Amino acid sequence: MIPINKPWIGEEEEREVTSVLEETALTSAARDGGKRVRDFESLMKSYLKIRHVVSVNSGTAALYAALLAAGIKQGDEVLLPSFTFVATANAVVAAGGKPMFVDIKKDDYTMDVSDLKAKITKKSRIVIPVHLYGHPSDIHEIRELAEKHSLDVIEDACQSLGSSYKKKQTGTFGTLGCFSMYASKVLTAGEGGAIATDSNELADKLKMIRNHGMVEGNDTRMLGLNLRLPELSAAIAKVQMQKLDKMLEIRRRNAELLSKRLLASSKKYEVKIPEETADKKFNWYLYTVAFQDERDSIKNHLVQNNVGATVYYSPPVHKMPFYAHAASETKLPATEWCAGHVLSLPVHPHVTEADVDRIANSLKSTIEKQNVS
Repeated sequence: MIPINKPWIGEEEEREVTSVLEETALTSAARDGGKRVRDFESLMKSYLKIRHVVSVNSGTAALYAALLAAGIKQGDEVLLPSFTFVATANAVVAAGGKPMFVDIKKDDYTMDVSDLKAKITKKSRIVIPVHLYGHPSDIHEIRELAEKHSLDVIEDACQSLGSSYKKKQTGTFGTLGCFSMYASKVLTAGEGGAIATDSNELADKLKMIRNHGMVEGNDTRMLGLNLRLPELSAAIAKVQMQKLDKMLEIRRRNAELLSKRLLASSKKYEVKIPEETADKKFNWYLYTVAFQDERDSIKNHLVQNNVGATVYYSPPVHKMPFYAHAASETKLPATEWCAGHVLSLPVHPHVTEADVDRIANSLKSTIEKQNVS
């Protein structure tokens, strides 16, 4: 089976983790974190070209901490897409906010600015664009609209480390930008997250929030939890940062090879393949295609052929049991269409050129069989 994603872990990560175990400094409650936490944050800060990076123990924790740092209050409306992993909405609810779901564009699966504009109310406080699959949102337009209505922008860049908009890294446009280092991401710590910001004040708040609101120990000054990134996880993330460019290069190679293999037949079979623009460059976290017709039977055939094709995301968040009642009147036609028609294919660094050929050939033969039947 060619899995949809697989972390690229080598001897360098093993040596760094072993060093942490030998030192027995597995975590740190210090305000600035342990040595590996500081090393990782410094590397990521330089990569993003931003003033501060504050690491936490998951992408969900990053979103939650960012919302608290931005000063969300009970009942504040937060505008976000429903076509995303549920963590984006869950973080809003956990922080006391009310998710207000915005539709997406079919061409790149990111927030539809026209629908965002229509859904801003007097209760709106924050907008969270999601750079889904590593596809940058129309962040300049979103930010301009947010500024007009005095809204904070918190970027959900959990899937987009290494993606750029007009040559600037995603996660660095808004008030705060949130990243994930889950096992499947382009950079992993097993579990982990990070928040980027240019604000000294917000960085100070984030360091308190990740450590029970404390500054010097047992002096809680604001609401916080234990959201710290352990040294073991930071050790992996530190090494991963050092080889991030190489991992992104391999993903791009695989994505471009797959596009080349599929391009000749995509129109024939009504398959929409992902395409970058002059302004938007992908990290190729997920190579996501869309079909005009039946998707699930194609997915099942690919899995039977040992290709780890996976659906992200169905159902969309507003159709999940926890959210469906409150969102029963929500109209998101593009979101619902995409949830029923997209399929993601593997392009991670473990995928070889032979694997790309196998994925492309399996997809073509699967569609041909479906058309014949």
